[in-house]
Amino acid sequence: MMRTGPATPSRPWSHPSKSHRNPVEHRPPPPGARVASRDGKAALEVKVVGTLVVALLLGLLLLPLALQGQQGTPTVEPDIGEWHSWGGDFGSNRYSPLDQINAENFEDLQVAWRWSAANFGPTPDNVYRATPIYVEREGLLYTLAGQRRAVIAIEPATGETVWVWRMPDNPRWAASERQNYGKSVAYDEVDGEGRIYVLTPGFWLVALDAQSGLPVDGFGIDGNGIIDLMADIGDYPYDPVEGHDPRVGHITTSAAPFVVNGVVIVPSTGQQGYYQVFKENIPSNILAYDAATGEKLWRFNIIPQPGEYGNDTWEDGSWEYTGNLGSWAPLAADPELGHIYIVTKAGTNDYYGGHRPGDGLFGNSVIALDVATGERAWHYQLVRHDVWNYDTPHAPQLADLTIDGERVPALVQITKQSFVYAFNRETGEPLWPFEYREVPQSDVPGEQLSPVQPFPTRPAAFEMQGLTEDDLIDFTPELRELALEIVSSFRIGPLFNPPALPDEEAGILASIHCPGANGGANIPGGSSLDPETGILYVASIKGCSAPRLMPGTDVDPDSNMDYVTRGPGGVSGPMGLPLFKPPYGRITAIDMNTGEHLWWIPNGDTPESIREHPQLEGIDVGNTGQRAHATTLATSTLLIYGEGRGGEPRIHAVDKQTGERLATVDLPGPTSTAPMTYMHEGRQYLAFPVAGQGRTAELVTLVLPEGN
Repeated sequence: MMRTGPATPSRPWSHPSKSHRNPVEHRPPPPGARVASRDGKAALEVKVVGTLVVALLLGLLLLPLALQGQQGTPTVEPDIGEWHSWGGDFGSNRYSPLDQINAENFEDLQVAWRWSAANFGPTPDNVYRATPIYVEREGLLYTLAGQRRAVIAIEPATGETVWVWRMPDNPRWAASERQNYGKSVAYDEVDGEGRIYVLTPGFWLVALDAQSGLPVDGFGIDGNGIIDLMADIGDYPYDPVEGHDPRVGHITTSAAPFVVNGVVIVPSTGQQGYYQVFKENIPSNILAYDAATGEKLWRFNIIPQPGEYGNDTWEDGSWEYTGNLGSWAPLAADPELGHIYIVTKAGTNDYYGGHRPGDGLFGNSVIALDVATGERAWHYQLVRHDVWNYDTPHAPQLADLTIDGERVPALVQITKQSFVYAFNRETGEPLWPFEYREVPQSDVPGEQLSPVQPFPTRPAAFEMQGLTEDDLIDFTPELRELALEIVSSFRIGPLFNPPALPDEEAGILASIHCPGANGGANIPGGSSLDPETGILYVASIKGCSAPRLMPGTDVDPDSNMDYVTRGPGGVSGPMGLPLFKPPYGRITAIDMNTGEHLWWIPNGDTPESIREHPQLEGIDVGNTGQRAHATTLATSTLLIYGEGRGGEPRIHAVDKQTGERLATVDLPGPTSTAPMTYMHEGRQYLAFPVAGQGRTAELVTLVLPEGN
């Protein structure tokens, strides 16, 4: 049975304190143009408006129940010891004001409990992408586990499993990409009852009772606690059991839902863009539902349709068939302004844009939407016509900063390309100017890049951008010569160096661009923002990509794309060493009140593969840092970080003002994603998702000894 999802009428809604403002028209600036900052000039391209319970789901077979007439409750503010969302607070800052754990007692930390995620999927995972939340009112931790994204409630002091809910086997789950990518769950109170909201790989939104783990009666159009999001994503035919035909496209989720002002915001995404062989796909539209009833409130078209702002940035009718632009990173919100902040990636195919000519709004953008209506308040496009896989990889982070003596409501956005973009989160105005600078152009047939890209003038980039011969490894002359020989088969160049076709005559295999698909910054590490001081702590790696473009029919005889890739590609350095000079991974502290870098430190210590390398015997290479994204957490007393995927199994405490390492504690495995902290019955806990090669995913929680 095929059906096209109906559009559910939105119920009337008005925000009690904010009036609607219309979007401001814009046109692309000429080469060399600047975006004005806080001096009152118009900011170009900134658009301003306004018990163990195994609750296995049987709800898809239940008779529809009448929708309850509840209205969304006001937003629940987290208490000081809580961690209510992936990023801890509405601003996704990955910061906690807790101070029980400090420099004097950090080394006294001991494992409180370990919770294994190994049995919550068809196979154990060796990557763990989920960060728990803690709700004091419920007295529970909530997290995800396994490729089915099972939702687990955990006793915070002991690690005992309280209840489990998971989706049963179904073809849509089995066919879904990004199965264990859910990152977290969301929480809200409705008429005094706690609810957990989860997005499943098969593209359903489910509301669970926070105490029992059972789907909430009366939630959703069928009243069974489940909403089929495929019905609402757009006018794309699908089978309710099988999902979309692959030729129509692919839709799933990666980030958690986000609840603000009684509205559940649903971000979506598609398959990995570097494996796509068809130019058609489903746009990753943003959906919103009433947190009490599950009634659909609005949909924001991520690719503007005719008559909508930005449609003209999709040339040659490419808006009709292009998809993706996924919002796969977590979200942030300002409840007082009534804004939800979304970040996005590029359109279909990460490395070739010949089938989507134009700048392609709202790709690679920060977008502020009105929570109540879904109307665009403002946006800024960070990368135009992306062919570098420069998707926006991290949640926006919100804090009030003091700039030139003036208090400013700010939004801070880190990127793969190693920039920090800073905005007034109410208006979208840049806090410091952005310059539109000319960038290299492509010689790939059919490709037309934007002649300019936006470069922040402040803060400075926090990681290597572009690649020159001066960046290559030089521990010994022999290693340098080998590195030079390697890069001679590639095009190298500055930031935004475009992908290239192989050229046998010129001896070119591909083009190298730095940072590559993994950043710079990326979601495995990301950043923490201290809202008390305005200091941003951003984890990054030095890495490059070299995507190999090839005719689409070489990969799939039915492909209708001129050129495709089979992944981001990379370039190995000489004798198994990195191609470039260290540091390989770092953390940088940036004062966002001034835009100045305060300090940077390597991520951990030099890895054994470097220390014990036979070609480096007797050579002092210094501290190169780990080739991994550090996983950071800021508290009122410390910056705490794990060394991340590929790093050593340990965490470090760092002085927030100087970067001095103060203490180190071993873990059972390397950290895998963003940690969190919470206060339960008077004790502060640190929780680290850990996993790695030969180590299945688990949640490891640390606490100070009793009486400490």
